[in-house]
Amino acid sequence: MNKPARITAELSAETLAMVEEVAAWQGRSAAEFAAEAIQRVAETEADYRAFIQEGIDAADRGDVVPHAQVMAELDAMIERHRQRCQS
Repeated sequence: MNKPARITAELSAETLAMVEEVAAWQGRSAAEFAAEAIQRVAETEADYRAFIQEGIDAADRGDVVPHAQVMAELDAMIERHRQRCQS
């Protein structure tokens, strides 16, 4: 098991008040709330970074769609939508 670590962060009075209020509403400490919030954001950012890397890797392989093709497909989708809305 990993040894817990501590970090220190400065919060505005307003943010601290929100953290304390939400944590109390949830029946836990502000520290527990902050630890979970940091974990959630870190996981979300790691997932986003992996998603971006997939795109970079695809572009490096040349697995891309030309801009003109994408725009033509979008224009066709928009026109189909307009036709449905006018019916």
